[in-house]
Amino acid sequence: MPVRDQGVVVTGAGHGIGRALAARLAAEGARVVVNDLDAEAAERVAAEIGAHALPGDAAAEDGVAALVASARAELGEIDIWFANAGIDRGKARGLAATEADWAASLEVNVLAHVRAARLLVPGWVERGAGRFVVTASAAGLLTMLGSPTYAVSKHAAVAFAEWLSATYRHRGVVVQAVCPQGVKTRMYDEAGPLQGLLSHDAVLTPEDVAEAVWEGLRDGRFLILPHPRVSDYFVARATDPHRWLAGMNKLQQRLENPPGAAT
Repeated sequence: MPVRDQGVVVTGAGHGIGRALAARLAAEGARVVVNDLDAEAAERVAAEIGAHALPGDAAAEDGVAALVASARAELGEIDIWFANAGIDRGKARGLAATEADWAASLEVNVLAHVRAARLLVPGWVERGAGRFVVTASAAGLLTMLGSPTYAVSKHAAVAFAEWLSATYRHRGVVVQAVCPQGVKTRMYDEAGPLQGLLSHDAVLTPEDVAEAVWEGLRDGRFLILPHPRVSDYFVARATDPHRWLAGMNKLQQRLENPPGAAT
């Protein structure tokens, strides 16, 4: 898929996967807008890769509207939107996660995508072309022990991407969901005991994920799985949910009582 001269927006691109995506696309000749709440990081990445920085909120309704308007003013047209920004709030609290944790998780991990699509898709349908790429996480296909807010909101992100694809595919709108497992980002560094689970099938770099996304853009597949084993887990989960959940519960017990821990 050629991206040269296409207008691309990457949210959450000041660090991690978003930064790697922006850099990869800019290297391929795309005209990239780097968005992040961290204005300094957005400006730094944009300067490094020859892109344009538009820092700000990519989740709230007015923030999304402002970003879309500013990106259109800069690019002329938005051809590809990477809904990459995400958060993991309340992971240490489980069911004790607060209303604020839940609200923020749904706002950033789900409603940001809805709000962007609402502004972008009608124009794409009119011209018969556009692409919406969601960074959803393997947690959106499987689950995430220890973090109900992340697991539920990432499932919802995949569900919304599925709905978009089913509804607009024949109108020229390509929708894709990126679902990596363990990636060496700040979120992984802060995962604590869950690092062992996330690293079970290797910890990738953000650049590894960006390369997988690049290949996915070229073949148009809906699910982009930087960790191929996630496909096997997804099939196992769908084939026998009871067995899958029993296995996940065993992992939960192991987290609660790690080998060698005092009893």
